[in-house]
Amino acid sequence: MTTGVAHPAGPPASAPAAITNLIKRFAPAVIGVAATLALWQVGGILVAMNPDTASFADFAPGPTFNRLWDILQSGEVVGMSLPSLERIGQGLLWAIVIGVPVGIAIGRLAVVREATHLPFQFLRMISPLAWMPIAVLAFETWHAAIVFLIFAAAVWPITFSTAAGLRKVDPKWFRVAQNLGARGWHMLAVIILPAIAQDVLTGIRLALGVAWVVLVPAEYLGVTSGLGYAINDARDTLEYDRITAIVLIIGAIGFALDAICLYAIRRYSWVRNA
Repeated sequence: MTTGVAHPAGPPASAPAAITNLIKRFAPAVIGVAATLALWQVGGILVAMNPDTASFADFAPGPTFNRLWDILQSGEVVGMSLPSLERIGQGLLWAIVIGVPVGIAIGRLAVVREATHLPFQFLRMISPLAWMPIAVLAFETWHAAIVFLIFAAAVWPITFSTAAGLRKVDPKWFRVAQNLGARGWHMLAVIILPAIAQDVLTGIRLALGVAWVVLVPAEYLGVTSGLGYAINDARDTLEYDRITAIVLIIGAIGFALDAICLYAIRRYSWVRNA
């Protein structure tokens, strides 16, 4: 016979057990970062010991982190990052505006899929930077040319991820929606976009990674702002500690942008933990 008194599920984990679990969780990441820093330090020592490369020794961790602190403390990081983020944002926006509708058409209509397969597969294999001479002639400013290069890098992952996502949707969904009176924009808003949201966001994440890589070399020429320009300027003045500090900034911003995309993908995933 039950007494109606609730019994606790079990005693809470002890402090040593909680610390052990915490160590097990973060130890691999800490070890990986420590190993990377150790290799970096060894590389800096070897460079400094060689008379032929001693002038590049400032790329070592010590000088780099000192310079990074100066860049962060002075607020210079904002001035060099905002133009690059603006170009990335504009290029990705155009890639989404064009890539998502085209991807939906490819995934939904067989005739569009067959007509675009060869030209799109051919064009996507061309390096976005190969379009640079044409972009310079086609656009009035370097800023617009760089935005176009980012668009050229980002549009294909978004387009093909969108098309692949729509191809995975069960055709019965569309028949049921049509039987219930769904047409046109209502079908797009209620069936298509919710069904492919995760695939679109995955495409955007992939596109962001490619575009972020393309951005830096694209900013080497013509413009006088942005992270790529900052690296090129530091190279001309032989400030190798500044170069590696900016590289760390580029990596950190890219990591943060990717984390935002990953959060959005998980947020709109159909898969839920039990």
